Amino acid sequence: MSGAFILVVILTYFLVLFGISRWTSRGAQNETFFTGDRSSKWYVVSFGMIGASLSGVTFLSVPGWVGDASNQFSYMQAVLGYMIGYLIVAYVLLPIYYRMNLISIYEYLNERFGFWSYKTGALFFLVSRIIGASVRLLLVANVLQSILFDDLGIRFEYTVVISILLIWIYTNRGGIKTIVWTDTLQTAFMLIAVCLTVWFVFQGLDVNTGKGIVETVSSSGYSQIFFFDDINSSNHFLKHFLGGIFITVGMTGLDQDMMQKNLTCRSVGDAKKNMVSLGVILIFVNLLFLGLGALLYLYAKQQGIEFGKSDLLFSSVALSDFAGPAVGVFFLLGLIAAAYSSADSALTSLTTSFSIDFLNVKKKGERNQRMRKMVHIIMSAVLVIVVILLKKTTDESAIVLLMKFAGFTYGPLIGVFFFGIITKRRVKDVFVPIISIIAISLSFLMWYFSAGAPGGYPDTGLFGGYRFGFELIILNSIVTFVLMFVVSFIKPKNSQQLTDLVDA
Repeated sequence: MSGAFILVVILTYFLVLFGISRWTSRGAQNETFFTGDRSSKWYVVSFGMIGASLSGVTFLSVPGWVGDASNQFSYMQAVLGYMIGYLIVAYVLLPIYYRMNLISIYEYLNERFGFWSYKTGALFFLVSRIIGASVRLLLVANVLQSILFDDLGIRFEYTVVISILLIWIYTNRGGIKTIVWTDTLQTAFMLIAVCLTVWFVFQGLDVNTGKGIVETVSSSGYSQIFFFDDINSSNHFLKHFLGGIFITVGMTGLDQDMMQKNLTCRSVGDAKKNMVSLGVILIFVNLLFLGLGALLYLYAKQQGIEFGKSDLLFSSVALSDFAGPAVGVFFLLGLIAAAYSSADSALTSLTTSFSIDFLNVKKKGERNQRMRKMVHIIMSAVLVIVVILLKKTTDESAIVLLMKFAGFTYGPLIGVFFFGIITKRRVKDVFVPIISIIAISLSFLMWYFSAGAPGGYPDTGLFGGYRFGFELIILNSIVTFVLMFVVSFIKPKNSQQLTDLVDA
């Protein structure tokens, strides 16, 4: 596939996005940017959130995950946990957000505990989302660099700047209202691309006559889902399943990016429908991506295609001469859709959180509008810098890197939020940021000296060969919750407002 053709596909795609942006941003104010005027239909939000939930990490990294004999389809164990997490988000968190009429979900912490808790929660989101969005952008920028920009003589740094500049252009005015509709388009492209790629790759395989896709995948040697044998293994069922629950609660229910879309729905009932339907659909979609991974490994082996890192499997096969132009086109469209369906909403939510949580930008007013636009530019620049830094400092699989960061940064959010929801105990506000830092530090030390981590005990670690997996976020959450409970015996001086909230 020629570089000129790839460039035409990319430019055409973005012209469509710019058209959507122009349509959705007419008369847009801060209220539109932050809440979408709370007028979105739940099924539109739900469909669009599929793409945002999957992102370029799922599109590229999940199929590559399959090739490791200790992984295979083990990711489905976490996906089943995700479904339980979505139910918790729908029936525990969303009613609170709607009852309090929140723009930033971290405003809850201000009401429940106070100023320092509020700022700590917002800061943890900013750090988490900046890193998460940067990991996703890095993954896709690497692919775009290898298939297009290297041939054009454009350095990686400029590739990143161009990518984020395009996002800034179509999100600058309409914000979350634009994102709801662009995500819908991007999800459609992504799912069509994956389904058609599965079909074309299967047709290119030399398999027995009459052998279907499901049978081919199940007999591939890559399709084991459940792992119960070794509790020390990072892929044990309980670690993935329970970790999946906590990851969804943290990375969806306590994430301004994901919740901002839900809060554009007209009512909490619509938001619940959105969340539950999303959880069910994602079970089948992730299974589709894992099945694609098995087929890609079979095809690469049959054709002798080399791909290096597992994250590059999909692109290496799709853009090879063996696959043909159709697979390459669908891959390219799906890749762009996957990348920008998460990156654009991340930039919007980062702008919203910083504007509301740190600058107290209100909905109306010309001055507030200018401040919000300036924050949008600053956050774009921050993403550029972090992506470039990650490029120079890490070579891990994107999905492994993302889950590792999530374990450290979302754990305290879960612990603090659910301490406030489950208990009626009061905590001295100033202790919350200290507790969060202690919880992360303890979790990091336990991970650092476990088996397989880059600590001083790389073979067996300090815990008898135990390897941390998705359950790292559980450990972090529990440590935070326990520390909150202990500190709650130290009474705050002024608690009348908190008493009124808790009693309500």
